[in-house]
Amino acid sequence: MTFAVLITVIERYLLVVLFFPFSALDKIINFKGAVGQAQQAMPSAAAATCLILLGLAVEILMPLGILTGIADRLAGFILAGYCGVTALLWKQFWKPGDFWHRGESKGRDLFWDFLKNFSLAGGFLLITFGTTSATVMTFFHDPLASTHPYAQVDHP
Repeated sequence: MTFAVLITVIERYLLVVLFFPFSALDKIINFKGAVGQAQQAMPSAAAATCLILLGLAVEILMPLGILTGIADRLAGFILAGYCGVTALLWKQFWKPGDFWHRGESKGRDLFWDFLKNFSLAGGFLLITFGTTSATVMTFFHDPLASTHPYAQVDHP
């Protein structure tokens, strides 16, 4: 493994480490608690269970796509959407009503988590669309294409 490939593996793993293994493992170990948390957004126990199972699938399969480079653009797109949806459902900083209060504030704590979710979504969109305007349309032409993150390029 070359140094460039090692750096690429590390940067991709740092992007997905929150989900794979940690959040996915937490959902498996604490499944009942995860369903309980999902019921805050979806009162039906059956719907909340489906939501957690769907989240678990996203948190396992999409990071594997990003790490392996297999359909990593689509995996990044799905994870970006997942981060946005979870921010809107579970990081509702506007609800506690204490955002502007001095001292402890549940709203401000949620606000920082909300922003972290959207920042993480931005990282996944970099994988989806690339880092230049020249590569943005690549995803729309072939969403299952890989970025070929581990391809070796010879430099003069």
